[in-house]
Amino acid sequence: MVLVSAKEMIEKAHEGHYAIPAFNTNNLEWTKCILQACEEAKSPVIIQASEGAAKYMGGYKMVVDLVKDLHDSMGITVPVALHLDHGSYEGAKACIEAGFTSVMFDGSHYDFEENLEKSKDIISLAHSLGISVECEVGGIGGTEDGVTSNGELADPNECAQIAGLGVDFLAAGIGNIHGKYPENWAGLNFERLDEIDKAVNGKPLVLHGGSGIPFDQVAKAIEMGVSKINVNTELQLVFAAATRKYVEEGKDLEGKGYDPRKLLKPGCDAIVEKAKELIKAFGSENKA
Repeated sequence: MVLVSAKEMIEKAHEGHYAIPAFNTNNLEWTKCILQACEEAKSPVIIQASEGAAKYMGGYKMVVDLVKDLHDSMGITVPVALHLDHGSYEGAKACIEAGFTSVMFDGSHYDFEENLEKSKDIISLAHSLGISVECEVGGIGGTEDGVTSNGELADPNECAQIAGLGVDFLAAGIGNIHGKYPENWAGLNFERLDEIDKAVNGKPLVLHGGSGIPFDQVAKAIEMGVSKINVNTELQLVFAAATRKYVEEGKDLEGKGYDPRKLLKPGCDAIVEKAKELIKAFGSENKA
């Protein structure tokens, strides 16, 4: 099998009222763990990288080659899409050229007319090559690759206009944020989600900032049209906690416990288990 566009898996999820996990990768270990978890759970998956993570990993082509090579060498049988997360206009173009099978163009920080025009260009280019596209309306709270937002609620009319361009799935702000959720977080705005779902006429929606949202709210969002859920922070937290425990217990000082294969194993195991837990919560288990 080869890497696929995210369009078909997202549409199946939308029809079946479950969500595709979209896990951000940061390095080789992260990618292996995501693929392992999804293969064991028989879940389709979107592996995504932000522009910053791709730069850290050595560039867009490096990310493509890494995911493709691991996909083949691990004998992965579930559908896997490689997606650019929160891409700029130029970043989306570069990833299309590099071999990503899906891209997000995040024009939410432009005035709406510019967002609309640039989204149209990216959609046209990507679709001519069989690549799926995600766009964004309204801000997702927090900061992602230098773009900061307070979590503005998306305008349903603007969502309808972007959907009308033929975008494959749409990220729309409904009170969700990147990173850890504060204790005083008001929760997802389901009234606005309902308005957006009606405005886009059944177009699959994306929930960014999926780390830490209570599962009952996630389930309700899926029933209301969300078909892709982004997770990054949650995997980083469990990896860090497991690695800290290993070091604090002095296991890196025992024998060859300093070997990176041993040092990183507890964190990697934690990523696999957390990913499988989320796959089950999102309903994509055994949907490959």
